[in-house]
Amino acid sequence: MDAFWIILAGILVALPCALLGCFLLLRKMTMIGDAISHAVLPGLVLGYLLTQARSTPILMIGAGFFGVLITVIIELLQKKAKMQTESSIGISFTFLFAVGIILISAFAGKIDLDQDCVLYGDIGYITLNLGFWNIPTTILTSGIWFLLIFIFIYINYRSLWITTFDENYAQVIGISVIFWHYTLMSAVSFTVVLSFEAVGAILVIAFLVVPASTAYLVSKKIDFMLIFACLISILGVVMGYFLAVLLNASMAGSMAVCLGILFILMLFYSKISGYCN
Repeated sequence: MDAFWIILAGILVALPCALLGCFLLLRKMTMIGDAISHAVLPGLVLGYLLTQARSTPILMIGAGFFGVLITVIIELLQKKAKMQTESSIGISFTFLFAVGIILISAFAGKIDLDQDCVLYGDIGYITLNLGFWNIPTTILTSGIWFLLIFIFIYINYRSLWITTFDENYAQVIGISVIFWHYTLMSAVSFTVVLSFEAVGAILVIAFLVVPASTAYLVSKKIDFMLIFACLISILGVVMGYFLAVLLNASMAGSMAVCLGILFILMLFYSKISGYCN
């Protein structure tokens, strides 16, 4: 039964990451997703210091604030300081992530946050924390968040599609590019926060980038990309679980490795077959 819950938790974490990752990839913002996954750490720590609880809206608000903050900082460095995208991203996320690590170290006696858990997650131990009907809490929170992300994309698909592919046209017809940019960044920030317990800050980027990149190899149509990225996520999680059991290794790490293997296989397939939908 533990295997079922672990696999289901991995899938529920990976699916919203895959859906949002497709939009990040098409907007050429995948590294900003990486930056957000690191930059939300200070928000988590400060939220915990204020509430002394790991599951509160304050943590979500704090993490979301820092997730949006780093996108603002990156844009300011690009536009005002005339810095390259890679440099602005590297400076911003390393600084904020380091601030988070320092906060954890400085208030280690007051913060019930394990640094290894923050970095790598503890998906293998989710069955130790049960919620309603003896369902692991991670399953409940991740499942609800996946439904919210699915509904968000379904309802706002047109606006997200237009602002992704043609910002000028979006402005002409009255769709706010800035609003949808920061709304998407906020959704990514909250998704990263909810993924911390399962896969940690380091490995969540694999779930944001790899499935979307794999889907992009075989299709440039966003609707097909979304579906294919989700399928790749599910397959990667299932394969990763059994690889972790076989090697007695990290669950989240094995899942990320399997996603990478699927990407390589799909890369060879797309090159050999020349297929692209």
